[in-house]
Amino acid sequence: MNCNNCNTEVKENFCPNCGEAKELERIDGHYIMHEITHVLHLEKGFLFTIRELITRPGENVKNYITNNRSRLVKPILFIILTSLFYSIVNNFFHFEDSYIKFSGAEKTSTTYIFQWIQAHYGYANIMMGIFIALWCKLFFKKYQYNFFEILILLCFAMGLGMLIFSVFAILQGLFHIELMQVAGIVGFVYTTWAIGQFFEKGKLVSYIKALFAYLLGMLTFLLLAVLIGTLADLIIK
Repeated sequence: MNCNNCNTEVKENFCPNCGEAKELERIDGHYIMHEITHVLHLEKGFLFTIRELITRPGENVKNYITNNRSRLVKPILFIILTSLFYSIVNNFFHFEDSYIKFSGAEKTSTTYIFQWIQAHYGYANIMMGIFIALWCKLFFKKYQYNFFEILILLCFAMGLGMLIFSVFAILQGLFHIELMQVAGIVGFVYTTWAIGQFFEKGKLVSYIKALFAYLLGMLTFLLLAVLIGTLADLIIK
């Protein structure tokens, strides 16, 4: 028979030209579950990726960039899934109100921007990673990693950071104990540690540089938000 996709003759179970299956699998419960696990990459190690990022983030991300890209979940997919999980947990427990608070008496563009950041911290955190990557590139320029490779590191590190927030939020909701301030500290320490371990895990100066890159990245993001809000007000007026 010929392939239904490209019309190439098929003698085995899959088309030698495009890889299409000779016979399509019937859509049933098993098929749906397989598609869900395929989208989540569970069969390729989503939980394995989390474990590796908890134990050896720097070594595993470095190996992903330079040697093997099949062991870990793709970084963009990882941060999208963790951001989605973060948002779902926040919509259920509303834990962002516990550690992100912004209020302004005057309704300016800056006020609206910061209110958006407060309401969508998961997505704002992803944007913040761009600025942290720029500072990492500056502080660790001798290591010859380009901006996008550093951004891959931050996709993994900040994605796991959002999982940390989510886990603490679930515990807070179940046991009614205020934990989000602790979650903020743990998430901050983890991300700093992951960045430092990636570049030079045996040197204290690596972690100090990572700390300043993280802080300056956050500060740059917030200052840019203020600048955009101020310019918007000037244009409106």
